Amino acid sequence: MPDTPVSSDTPDMRTEDGVRLGPLSDSLGFLLRIAQLQAFQDFYDGFEALGLRPGEMTVLLLIAENPGIRQGLLARALMIKRAHMTKMVQAFEEAGLVRRTVPDSDRRSVELWLTEAGAGRVRAVRGPLLAHEARSGSGMTPEDAATLRGLLQRYLRLDAEP
Repeated sequence: MPDTPVSSDTPDMRTEDGVRLGPLSDSLGFLLRIAQLQAFQDFYDGFEALGLRPGEMTVLLLIAENPGIRQGLLARALMIKRAHMTKMVQAFEEAGLVRRTVPDSDRRSVELWLTEAGAGRVRAVRGPLLAHEARSGSGMTPEDAATLRGLLQRYLRLDAEP
Protein backbone atom coordinates (compact mmCIF):
# COMPACT_ATOMS: atom_id res chain seq x y z
CA MET A 1 0.00 0.00 0.00
CA PRO A 2 1.59 3.33 -1.02
CA ASP A 3 2.19 5.95 1.64
CA THR A 4 1.80 8.86 -0.77
CA PRO A 5 -1.48 10.24 -2.11
CA VAL A 6 -2.79 8.68 -5.31
CA SER A 7 -3.40 12.10 -6.84
CA SER A 8 -0.56 14.58 -6.56
CA ASP A 9 -2.41 17.45 -8.27
CA THR A 10 -4.36 18.37 -5.14
CA PRO A 11 -3.00 20.03 -2.01
CA ASP A 12 -2.08 17.67 0.81
CA MET A 13 -4.88 18.90 3.08
CA ARG A 14 -5.45 16.87 6.22
CA THR A 15 -7.98 16.65 9.03
CA GLU A 16 -6.96 17.45 12.62
CA ASP A 17 -6.29 13.71 12.96
CA GLY A 18 -3.92 13.70 9.99
CA VAL A 19 -6.26 12.01 7.49
CA ARG A 20 -5.41 13.08 3.94
CA LEU A 21 -8.38 14.43 2.00
CA GLY A 22 -6.86 14.34 -1.47
CA PRO A 23 -9.31 15.57 -4.13
CA LEU A 24 -12.08 15.82 -1.51
CA SER A 25 -10.34 18.90 -0.08
CA ASP A 26 -11.64 20.77 -3.15
CA SER A 27 -15.12 19.18 -3.18
CA LEU A 28 -17.75 21.75 -2.22
CA GLY A 29 -20.31 19.04 -1.46
CA PHE A 30 -17.90 17.13 0.79
CA LEU A 31 -16.81 20.27 2.65
CA LEU A 32 -20.42 21.41 3.14
CA ARG A 33 -21.41 17.98 4.45
CA ILE A 34 -18.53 17.76 6.94
CA ALA A 35 -19.22 21.35 8.07
CA GLN A 36 -22.89 20.44 8.53
CA LEU A 37 -22.02 17.40 10.63
CA GLN A 38 -19.69 19.48 12.80
CA ALA A 39 -22.33 22.19 13.29
CA PHE A 40 -25.01 19.60 14.06
CA GLN A 41 -22.84 17.92 16.70
CA ASP A 42 -22.57 21.24 18.53
CA PHE A 43 -26.30 21.75 18.01
CA TYR A 44 -27.14 18.38 19.55
CA ASP A 45 -24.84 19.06 22.50
CA GLY A 46 -26.43 22.45 23.15
CA PHE A 47 -30.07 21.55 22.50
CA GLU A 48 -30.26 18.09 24.05
CA ALA A 49 -32.05 19.38 27.14
CA LEU A 50 -34.70 21.10 24.98
CA GLY A 51 -35.53 17.87 23.14
CA LEU A 52 -35.40 19.50 19.69
CA ARG A 53 -33.72 18.25 16.54
CA PRO A 54 -32.35 20.72 13.97
CA GLY A 55 -35.15 20.10 11.44
CA GLU A 56 -37.86 20.56 14.04
CA MET A 57 -36.36 23.79 15.32
CA THR A 58 -36.01 25.07 11.77
CA VAL A 59 -39.67 24.38 10.99
CA LEU A 60 -40.85 26.14 14.15
CA LEU A 61 -38.62 29.15 13.51
CA LEU A 62 -39.83 29.50 9.93
CA ILE A 63 -43.48 29.24 10.94
CA ALA A 64 -42.76 32.01 13.48
CA GLU A 65 -41.22 34.14 10.71
CA ASN A 66 -44.00 33.31 8.23
CA PRO A 67 -47.34 32.98 10.08
CA GLY A 68 -49.88 31.18 7.92
CA ILE A 69 -47.25 29.72 5.59
CA ARG A 70 -48.57 26.90 3.44
CA GLN A 71 -47.25 23.53 4.51
CA GLY A 72 -46.21 22.57 0.96
CA LEU A 73 -44.29 25.81 0.48
CA LEU A 74 -42.46 25.29 3.77
CA ALA A 75 -41.60 21.72 2.78
CA ARG A 76 -40.20 22.91 -0.56
CA ALA A 77 -38.22 25.75 1.04
CA LEU A 78 -36.58 23.34 3.48
CA MET A 79 -36.29 20.47 0.98
CA ILE A 80 -38.29 18.18 3.27
CA LYS A 81 -40.37 15.42 1.70
CA ARG A 82 -44.09 16.14 1.98
CA ALA A 83 -44.74 12.95 3.95
CA HIS A 84 -42.02 13.83 6.48
CA MET A 85 -43.34 17.37 6.81
CA THR A 86 -46.86 16.05 7.38
CA LYS A 87 -45.65 13.76 10.18
CA MET A 88 -43.66 16.55 11.81
CA VAL A 89 -46.57 19.00 11.66
CA GLN A 90 -48.93 16.37 13.07
CA ALA A 91 -46.53 15.81 15.98
CA PHE A 92 -46.30 19.57 16.56
CA GLU A 93 -50.08 19.81 16.47
CA GLU A 94 -50.47 16.94 18.96
CA ALA A 95 -47.90 18.67 21.23
CA GLY A 96 -49.94 21.88 21.03
CA LEU A 97 -47.20 23.86 19.25
CA VAL A 98 -48.80 24.35 15.82
CA ARG A 99 -52.30 24.98 14.54
CA ARG A 100 -53.34 24.04 10.99
CA THR A 101 -56.02 25.82 8.98
CA VAL A 102 -57.43 25.24 5.51
CA PRO A 103 -57.87 28.46 3.52
CA ASP A 104 -61.19 29.09 1.77
CA SER A 105 -59.32 30.06 -1.41
CA ASP A 106 -57.64 26.65 -1.78
CA ARG A 107 -59.21 23.77 0.14
CA ARG A 108 -56.26 21.50 -0.78
CA SER A 109 -53.75 23.66 1.09
CA VAL A 110 -52.88 23.77 4.76
CA GLU A 111 -51.68 26.93 6.51
CA LEU A 112 -49.48 26.69 9.59
CA TRP A 113 -49.61 28.92 12.66
CA LEU A 114 -47.79 28.77 15.97
CA THR A 115 -49.92 28.41 19.05
CA GLU A 116 -49.01 30.39 22.18
CA ALA A 117 -47.12 27.30 23.38
CA GLY A 118 -45.30 27.13 20.02
CA ALA A 119 -44.37 30.81 20.22
CA GLY A 120 -43.08 30.17 23.74
CA ARG A 121 -40.98 27.28 22.46
CA VAL A 122 -39.48 29.53 19.78
CA ARG A 123 -38.68 32.19 22.39
CA ALA A 124 -37.04 29.51 24.54
CA VAL A 125 -34.71 28.35 21.74
CA ARG A 126 -33.59 31.78 20.55
CA GLY A 127 -30.96 32.18 23.30
CA PRO A 128 -29.42 28.72 22.86
CA LEU A 129 -29.54 29.22 19.07
CA LEU A 130 -27.60 32.49 19.30
CA ALA A 131 -25.05 30.82 21.58
CA HIS A 132 -24.75 27.91 19.13
CA GLU A 133 -24.24 30.32 16.24
CA ALA A 134 -21.53 32.18 18.19
CA ARG A 135 -19.67 28.87 18.62
CA SER A 136 -20.21 27.77 15.01
CA GLY A 137 -17.53 30.00 13.58
CA SER A 138 -15.05 29.49 16.40
CA GLY A 139 -12.23 28.61 14.00
CA MET A 140 -12.72 31.82 11.99
CA THR A 141 -12.49 35.53 12.51
CA PRO A 142 -15.83 37.37 12.62
CA GLU A 143 -15.00 38.73 9.16
CA ASP A 144 -14.33 35.23 7.79
CA ALA A 145 -17.60 33.96 9.28
CA ALA A 146 -19.50 36.87 7.69
CA THR A 147 -17.84 36.16 4.33
CA LEU A 148 -18.72 32.47 4.55
CA ARG A 149 -22.36 33.27 5.42
CA GLY A 150 -22.52 35.69 2.49
CA LEU A 151 -21.03 33.15 0.09
CA LEU A 152 -23.44 30.43 1.26
CA GLN A 153 -26.38 32.82 0.91
CA ARG A 154 -25.27 33.58 -2.65
CA TYR A 155 -24.70 29.87 -3.37
CA LEU A 156 -28.26 29.14 -2.19
CA ARG A 157 -29.59 32.13 -4.14
CA LEU A 158 -31.12 33.69 -1.03
CA ASP A 159 -32.34 37.23 -1.48
CA ALA A 160 -32.72 39.88 1.17
CA GLU A 161 -36.08 41.63 1.16
CA PRO A 162 -35.70 45.12 -0.40
